[in-house]
Amino acid sequence: MRYRAIQEHDRRYPIRLMCRALAVSAAGYYAWRSRPESPRFIQARTLLSAIRVVHQESRETYGSPRIWDALVKQGHGIGEQRVARLMRLAGLRAKTVKKWRATTQSQHRFPVAANTLDRAFTVEAPNRVWAGDLTYVWTLEGWLYLAVLLDLYSRRVVGWAMGQRLTVDLAERALTMALANRAPTAGLLHHSDRGSQYAATSYQRILAAYGLRPSMSRKGNCWDNACVESFFGTLKRELVYHRHYATRDEAKQDIFEYIEVFYNRQRRHSTLSYDSPAEYEARTAVA
Repeated sequence: MRYRAIQEHDRRYPIRLMCRALAVSAAGYYAWRSRPESPRFIQARTLLSAIRVVHQESRETYGSPRIWDALVKQGHGIGEQRVARLMRLAGLRAKTVKKWRATTQSQHRFPVAANTLDRAFTVEAPNRVWAGDLTYVWTLEGWLYLAVLLDLYSRRVVGWAMGQRLTVDLAERALTMALANRAPTAGLLHHSDRGSQYAATSYQRILAAYGLRPSMSRKGNCWDNACVESFFGTLKRELVYHRHYATRDEAKQDIFEYIEVFYNRQRRHSTLSYDSPAEYEARTAVA
């Protein structure tokens, strides 16, 4: 790899200077250049090219496990450790995460539902359990708020809404979208935090009208809604923290494309055997 680095920069820097900096001999470098490439090196270069393609297609969000799974599904015979080693040598890595503040408005007088879900995040069929929450995105016009509902069976975003105010209406629009998209039967468990948007009378009336059972996290316990918190972390790590939005409309368009084009239909999810949510639902429906 050091010889390869020297070769890639031999038009910019003196070869002997680079050899000294990388602690290799100039004679060894010239001997390496005169030798034909080994089959293993040729294979490694081919694999690294494939790794770069998957990494770019994932918007630089995949680490070695997801990239390894993608390569195996493409027919490459390679181990996960070798993928990790090639990525490390090439300086390829997944985007990192930042922390964010909570948006729950729990100081209200609405009734609060019991935590019926109780962290039972593994669900056996679609439209059995939905989980919702709200977050925010900064733009130069001010905050843009996002409400989502996930089907915990496939982690698919089944309903979402965006707006410039953190209101009950925002949560209701995400719920209305989910109901229209999925047409669930009565008995579905709807989990959320105990914020005023979800505890509000108008929101609870919609749940009751469709026969959805409410469940709410315990006070101040984000782990009770960990799946949606994880989705927001993924959204911000892979998209929002790498953008500087001038307007709310710009952010809306970007987030819409991330959810509907990338996350739901393309992004490999570790808890779904590295299928996307849409692929997982299609595969398990056939099975």
